[in-house]
Amino acid sequence: MPFVQLDDGELHYQIDGPQGAPVLVLSNALGTDLHMWDAQVDAFSQSFRVLRYDTRGHGKSLVSQGPYTIEQLGQDVLALLDALQIDKAHFCGLSMGGLTGQWLGIHASDRLHKLVLSNTAAKIGTPDIWNERITLLEHEGAQGMLTLAQTAPQRWFTPEFTASHPEQVKAATDQLAATSPFGYAACCAALRDADYLKQVSSIAVDTLIICCSHDAVTTVADGHYLQNHIDGSQLSDYYAAHMSSVELGQVFTLRVTEFLLS
Repeated sequence: MPFVQLDDGELHYQIDGPQGAPVLVLSNALGTDLHMWDAQVDAFSQSFRVLRYDTRGHGKSLVSQGPYTIEQLGQDVLALLDALQIDKAHFCGLSMGGLTGQWLGIHASDRLHKLVLSNTAAKIGTPDIWNERITLLEHEGAQGMLTLAQTAPQRWFTPEFTASHPEQVKAATDQLAATSPFGYAACCAALRDADYLKQVSSIAVDTLIICCSHDAVTTVADGHYLQNHIDGSQLSDYYAAHMSSVELGQVFTLRVTEFLLS
């Protein structure tokens, strides 16, 4: 099981695809792990060396003392690239992963070829929303994660997808239920405090923005804000909810691949 040693613990990652191909880093959403990309990996691996990792506080990666910051999560990505001797890579992040991608685009654009920001925003939610979740987990711990997992399908998927793909929905919510409550809460603090509304205009790498009509977490308006403030960026809008990589499947994969190879 591959890990990179950080200053304060280990970051878990997985690599698929041919050596020598351009590297594509995939960054998971809050409450998931690198397996949220399982449906994409075989197809992405036809064109890319796919590097997935569990964000700090998630999966098999370190659960360090919180609160975390998006800068900290971005620095983890740079440490991962350094450890694997990868000078530059494409980066695709969804939701929290998209905020990590924004930080990289603002502060480390020299390490990026192209950037995909999916179902994310320059500022996600309000402090009250994140503080409520932090309080829930401080009081209820693992039981609080189960509560969040029970309500997640309403936020993550359209009703049609939930009804027609119960196994995929369960796989996603099982990841959430298994997430460390301490790691989740620490990442909630990172999301609460992240605000790139005034900084995203400095992103100069080629950027694709993916947003979805039924995403109540990061809305189409949030996607248009990013498009309007990142010069030359492209936007694709789909009928789906927040976890578009899962719900759209091949459509998501093909659009990202088309953009990265263009």
